[in-house]
This record gives sequence, C-alpha cells and structure tokens, in this order.
Amino acid sequence: MDAAEAPLSTSPSQSSFSQQRHFYHAVDRLKFKMETLVDLLGMAGRLPCLPMVVCCSTRDELDAVYSALSTLSYISISAVYSDLSEADRAQVFATFRQAVMRWNRQPMAQPQDAGNGEKEEKSHMIVVTDACLPLVNSGELPFNARVLINYELPTKKETYMRRMATSLAADGIVINMVVGGEVVALKNIDENSGFLIAEMPINILEML
Repeated sequence: MDAAEAPLSTSPSQSSFSQQRHFYHAVDRLKFKMETLVDLLGMAGRLPCLPMVVCCSTRDELDAVYSALSTLSYISISAVYSDLSEADRAQVFATFRQAVMRWNRQPMAQPQDAGNGEKEEKSHMIVVTDACLPLVNSGELPFNARVLINYELPTKKETYMRRMATSLAADGIVINMVVGGEVVALKNIDENSGFLIAEMPINILEML
C-alpha cells in the first residue's frame, strides 16, 4: 500500500469542515474482508483504551463481525442490537463513553506488548447497525470514538454523514472497507460530501 497514494478527489472546504480524516482500505475479494478487518485490528486494536466503532448495514453482518472479533483478547467488544433493552443499551453507551474519557486523558498511546507482564487497558469497541446508532435528536450522546470503521460501506451520503455525526470524535479517523465495485460508491460519497478520502496509509497508527 502506497502511503503517498493520491486521494479519490480533493475539496477546498475539507480543511475547514473538521479535523476528521477519511480513508479507504481496499480488499481484493469479499471472502478476505473479515480477515482484513482482523489484521487491521491486530495493529490498531492493541492501543490501550482506543475507542472504536464498527458500523454494519445488516444484523447478519453485525453478528458475523461480533463473532469474529469477540475472540480477540486485546479488545473489549459490545454489540448494539435493535432488541437490546433500554437499560442495557444505556449501559453499553455509558461504558463506551468511559473508555473515550480514558483515551482522552492518557498520554500518547503505544501498542500493548502481550509479553511485558503489564496490565494494560484493552481497546474498546462497539459494533452497531445504522438502525441502532445513537439517537442524538432524542437526547442520546454521540459515541465520540477515535476510529470509525465502515465495515459495510453505506450506499447513501446521508447514511455516511449520520454515522460520522453519531459515532466519531471531531478529530477522529474513518476507515472505509471497500471491496471491488464499491470503489464507485465510495467515489460518489467522496464527490457529493466534499470529503477527501485517501487510501489508508501504512503508518495509520501514527495518526491515532
């Protein structure tokens, strides 16, 4: 992957829109998508307290992602389902916000070394579908995650924007996982939203 890869488009308003940064991570084939996500989290997920949100478009994909990632010992993971009770939903959200506060208080994070014998705090992740994102208009607070991973790329710009508004901190990073023909959909989002979406650089950890 070439860190100097040119972005899909440029926009003069991007720098003034926010400090958020947008990337795409190309996957050769759909069958390699989950493996690619696990590999990505093998790097970023080892940063202590790192708050992350993974967005899926369907419940089936959410179940698959949750099942695959729940085996990672360095990540504390929760899933938000439509049939989750109001009390349980509030608890999941509150726990995640605590992780966000811990991340914001700590000095520059370094990846955990499983062999150093130290008890480092796990990174924290919520896996969620669009239907279960925070209801900001109803009084729920945004997640304010440091990293938003669009495991399934939304087909509409409005959905992409809603995921950002409800999930991502002002200086956060969006990573869009893109397979094959989805590059066209990503380009449409890029051009219609005014964002600059570049290929994910190798040094992504340095941006966290």
